[in-house]
This record gives sequence, structure tokens and C-alpha cells, in this order.
Amino acid sequence: MDHSDIVSRLRDATVQLTAAGAPFEIVTGADGLKRYRQAPASMRELIDQGRQFGDAEFLVYAGQRRSFGEFFQRVDALAHQLVHTLNVTAGDRVAIAMRNYPEWMEVYAAVVSLGAVVVPLNSWGKARELHFGLEDSGAVVVFCDGERYRYIADALPTLGCRAVLARIDDKAAPGTNTIEYEALLAPALGQPMPPSFNDGGDHLVQIMYTSGTTGTPKGAMSSHDNITQAIVNFEFHAICSAMANPGAVEVMMSSGHPPSTLLAVPLFHVSGCYAAFLLNLRGGRKLVMMHKWDPQKAIELIADEKITIFSAAPTMVESLLKHPSFHNADTSSLFSLGGGGAACPPAFKQAIEQHLPRSYVGTGYGMTESNATCANCTGEAYLYKPNSAGTLSPIVDFQTRSEDGRILSDGESGEIWLRSATNIQGYWQRTRANDELFVDGWMDTGDIGYIDDEGFVFVEGRSKDLIIRGGENIYPAEIEACLSEMTEVQEAAVIALNDPHYGQVPGLVVKLRDGESLAEGDISHFLGDRLAAFKLPKYIWLREAPLPRNPAGKVLKTELQATYKTA
Repeated sequence: MDHSDIVSRLRDATVQLTAAGAPFEIVTGADGLKRYRQAPASMRELIDQGRQFGDAEFLVYAGQRRSFGEFFQRVDALAHQLVHTLNVTAGDRVAIAMRNYPEWMEVYAAVVSLGAVVVPLNSWGKARELHFGLEDSGAVVVFCDGERYRYIADALPTLGCRAVLARIDDKAAPGTNTIEYEALLAPALGQPMPPSFNDGGDHLVQIMYTSGTTGTPKGAMSSHDNITQAIVNFEFHAICSAMANPGAVEVMMSSGHPPSTLLAVPLFHVSGCYAAFLLNLRGGRKLVMMHKWDPQKAIELIADEKITIFSAAPTMVESLLKHPSFHNADTSSLFSLGGGGAACPPAFKQAIEQHLPRSYVGTGYGMTESNATCANCTGEAYLYKPNSAGTLSPIVDFQTRSEDGRILSDGESGEIWLRSATNIQGYWQRTRANDELFVDGWMDTGDIGYIDDEGFVFVEGRSKDLIIRGGENIYPAEIEACLSEMTEVQEAAVIALNDPHYGQVPGLVVKLRDGESLAEGDISHFLGDRLAAFKLPKYIWLREAPLPRNPAGKVLKTELQATYKTA
């Protein structure tokens, strides 16, 4: 079937939606950046959109149900306590270190509504990684669950950080300088939201740590304006795609199931925080939340809660559709599927065609540094060019550049640079990286790709030494730094290996010191005590020869990949 006319339909819808006086009118500021005129001025204004839905059901988690009104009552109480009990003030950083729980969303909404700075930490990390995030950000308070608390409790006095402990378990009783979450909230229930510390705009409101190409994560700094423009851009794409795909929308509306979303990706990523949490909060849609990914449990939730929308890493969508129980349960409500966080492999498309051929499929391209904004591809656009990341967002400027900095023409592959009001302000306390990657309003994404003559973006790979495993970024330098602590190891290199399920996985090549002896299992155990499970190498090779290097002493990882590609 020919889907090429989707290009003109998308263009017509874009013109209609972004024209002067239209809901998504675009204006160009004095800084040369394009913005949605009617976007909220602050995160508080953006989040308060959800208050109008009152008693409608918002959140379902592990048998608990909360309305929008109940959610905001708890958010307001927490904001009150942040100011009056925890003494948080303008510019203070407040960290979140917990898995997917309702409390995560309450903390996020309270902190950003006050205009303080929220610091979502990767909850899959262990003590070393969590300590780094708290110390680097200078957080004054951290909200954590029991497992994360056990990792950081001993370091809190040194860090000068107070802890608020949610979801207490038998192994994590509150210690000195630690407050229990519900005990903090209870006295303030019914209190109104305190005044904001600032009026939004360019004020810093979020530091989200992201895996980079150097040894430690970097804190991506976003202002209110960066995030509100990004969220409105999500809403623009949803409406634009609906206008361009009227048949699909008609099928969804005729199903009789109100839109509802299954949240199974981490809230500490932009995909979970923005595309699921904030969009559903603003849109008045039910959000069914999973603590961690389990395809069998997901199928049960889809059937019981009549879920219509599920967006996750392609590997998660694939495992859901291919699960033996998928067709034995009533999953007929499921209509919209999205694969984000990683390039969609062929198996993703094949699984959808085989198991849910009438679904409304989408993917996209963005990153933490662009606040998940660049290109989107949904419905017939996905069917037309399934290998693309979709059409460019109307508030994003796109360039590809050669290695020597020359700007390339459309269709020419090169390093992708983006200019947008959604781009972060830079990295927290990383002057050198900021000078290198943010130039004259443009941001170096670290990706290689191109844009074609119809405005579709194609991403071909990474220009930097980064591994993306099922949507999770892994930086080899961090693993290599851990290995440097093993006295038996002389040198080591982590390489990216293709994987049919995750897209990429890390492989590890190790040269031991003369006279030393180690087994692969010893190395795995050592790393397992220090790194999150998703970062652990899938393959480990011990070699006698030194690692190959160029004249400057840099390890030739392409040569290692060629040698060990049969893994």
C-alpha cells in the first residue's frame, strides 16, 4: 500500500496547527529560537493543568487508586513541608532516588511547582553511582525507597543531605537525619501549594543525569522553558498525527475505551517522566504504573484496566507481543504502541505486524539533552518510512556536519547538530563539555545521521563511544574505570556488540598482568558489586596480547570489534 501522501497530510496539519492564532502558534524569539506561543511559562502552570480533572481516576498502582484531586492534595502537602519543614528554598537541589512509585511523581510535581531544582537519579544504580549523583548535584534532600536508602544511608552525613524514606521495608528503618515520607506528609494534608520561588522561564528547574562518553554521568540542566516547550511539542505531534491519520483515530474512538497508558519504563528517564507521567497528568488520562517490567503482569494489567497505550523500549514491546499469554488474555483494548529510547530493530516491526497489525504505531528520536525532542513518526508515517525516526519537529533546527565542521546538504550523512528551545542549558559543572558540545545555540548530539528531502530524520549510529542497550545508555569508560581497581588487570576495553534483542550489548576484553590469574566469573562478580546490572558486559574475553593501540596510545576498539564480532 502506498503511504506517500502522508507527507502532504502532515504538512497541511502542521500549517493549520502552527499558524497565527492557532493552538500551536509558533513565534521566533530574539534568540532566534522557535517557540509555541501558548506554552506554559512555568512547570507549575504546566502541571496545574491536571487539577481540572478532580475526581477522575488518575493513578493505579499495585491495587491503589488515586484521583487527580487526591494526587494534587498530596503534592500540595509535600510542597508545604519542603518549604516549612525541610527548609528548601530557591536554587536548592532535591533528588529522587527510587523505583517507579506514586511517591516519585508526587515529589517531582511538588519540587518543580515550587521552582526548586529536581534531580532524578538513575534508580538502577548502586551505591557508587547514587553517591556520585548526590555529591555532584549538591542535593540538600533526597527522597528514596528502601533499597536506595540502604545504598546511601552511611554517606548522608558526609554529603550534607537529608533523606526522606518512602516505602519502608524491614531492611531500611529510618536512621538519624531521616524522615519517613507519610509522617512528613500527614500533618500538611489540606495545606495549599506555597508560592513559587520564581516565575519559571529560564530559571533552572531540573538536573537529569545522563550517561555520556566519559567516565561519569553528566547532569543535564533544563529550565522551565526547555521542558514546557518539549511537553507542548509532544502534544502538538499527537494532534498533528491524529489529523493526518483520521482512519486510525476513528478506530480508536469507536472502541469505547477511554485513553489510558501503561507506564513500565523508568520515571527517571525523559520517556517515562514526560511521555507518560506529565502528558497523562495534563491530558486527564488514567496512568497504570508498574514497579518493574514483567510481560505477564503487563498483559494482566492491559486486560483488567483496558489499557489503550503502551510505549517503551522496542525490546519490551516485542517481549509483550510475543509472550504466550498475549493472545489468551483480552488485550483487545490495546491500540497505540510506541518504541522509544533506542532504534527500532526489524524484529519490532515484525512482532507488531504478526501480533497487532491494526495498531497505531509510533517511534521517535530525542535525548535527555534535547528533552526528548527532535522527530516523531506515527501511524502511516511509520508505515511509509519505518526505518526513519520521523518528521522533524517544527520548533527544531537540524544540521548534519562533517568531521571538519562543514555543514552538509539534506541527504548527506554526518554528525547531527540541533538548535531548539528544548535543548538543555548545558551540563552541571562541566565547563569543558559545554564549550565543546554547545556552540552558538547549536548542540552536538553525538549521533550520525541525515534528513531527507521530505523532512524525515534518519539516525545511523553514534559518533562517540557509547553503547545503547535496549534504550539504556552505557558508557564504556565507567566500566573500564571500575576494572582499573582490580590489581590483576593490566588493561581493559569495553566494546559495543550487536545483539538481536537489545540492539547493542557491552563486551569486555581484558589483558591481565603477567603472572596473574582470573576467571571471567571473577570479573563479572567484581563488576556486579559496583555497577547496575544493565551495564554488566554480556561477554568477557581474556587475552594474552596487549590491546591494539594507535600511535597516540588510543585503544583501537574497531579492531577489537572485528576480532570478537562472532560473539
